[in-house]
Amino acid sequence: MRVHTVIDSPLGQLLLLGEESGTAPGGTAITSLSVQGMKKAPVVREDRRHDEAAFAEAVRQIRAYFAGELKVFQLEFMPTGTDFQQQVWGALDAIPYGATTTYGRLTEQLGLPRERVQAVGGAVGANPLLLVRPCHRVIGADGSMRGYAGGVERKVQLLTHEGALQPTLI
Repeated sequence: MRVHTVIDSPLGQLLLLGEESGTAPGGTAITSLSVQGMKKAPVVREDRRHDEAAFAEAVRQIRAYFAGELKVFQLEFMPTGTDFQQQVWGALDAIPYGATTTYGRLTEQLGLPRERVQAVGGAVGANPLLLVRPCHRVIGADGSMRGYAGGVERKVQLLTHEGALQPTLI
């Protein structure tokens, strides 16, 4: 059964899409997590049932993350993507909380030639699991905040929350 829910977060409203799964913590594998206003945001189709309870464990972990009580999500993911995207997305999971890496380092870590860095960037940008699969931890080689489907300001917000960036004083 395909299910969805919407929750409030410090990033704004988050849309969670999932599939019921007998092996997933809480019984639902996450297929997509997006933020309101995101580029290429998924839409809820008629074949999805609204079910807050199906996402209780995911919501608990997301709230614990924003409360500073959780650094690693223990959820089952079931995103759709090419084999190459899945390879890149798997590498994102290895980037620790509070750390960053660059697109070039990620390309090197995957054992790919340097000329594949743009393709790696494209796969990072296609990550359907914002926040829980930490694509926000990938930055430009010069330390710049390169694209983030949820918006660069949210990327900065997440990296500041994790301590990878210092808060800006205004």
